[in-house]
Amino acid sequence: MDYSVARERARNEEEGLRLHEPVSMHSIQAHLEATRGRRIVIKPINNTPTDKVCGLWFGLDDMDLILHARAASEVHRQQIVLHEFAHMILRHEQEVLSHGYASAFFPDLDPERVVTALKRTDFFDELEVTAELLADRLASRIRHSRRKPDTQPGNFGAVFG
Repeated sequence: MDYSVARERARNEEEGLRLHEPVSMHSIQAHLEATRGRRIVIKPINNTPTDKVCGLWFGLDDMDLILHARAASEVHRQQIVLHEFAHMILRHEQEVLSHGYASAFFPDLDPERVVTALKRTDFFDELEVTAELLADRLASRIRHSRRKPDTQPGNFGAVFG
């Protein structure tokens, strides 16, 4: 895999978003909802059928649903969600789901409503690496957006006065 190609694609996609300051998780979500023409719902998931799942993106009949594992910190949760946003931005195709797979994650939901999902088979393939690089770029935009000129790095001034 050529990491320079993945880095370049992530950079181009992030620049192409033309996000307005201040950039936040909420503003990125709102931008994607407007671009995609459907709402995005983000929810934690307590128990997954496998322990290898951090985040999942499901295309339901009326919305996009991002499920994320309980994270150790808000920064980790943000990274998981940004990674799923990155798949949307990169236009990574989702696969049609079997009823069995859908019912494993949504036992109380009619499997007909769960239309597609992005399923990972390899965390080191080009799709995953590019999505993670784009998620890193988005996280950086959020961090830099929070900083004001002439303040301490990492928002220490707001925390410690």
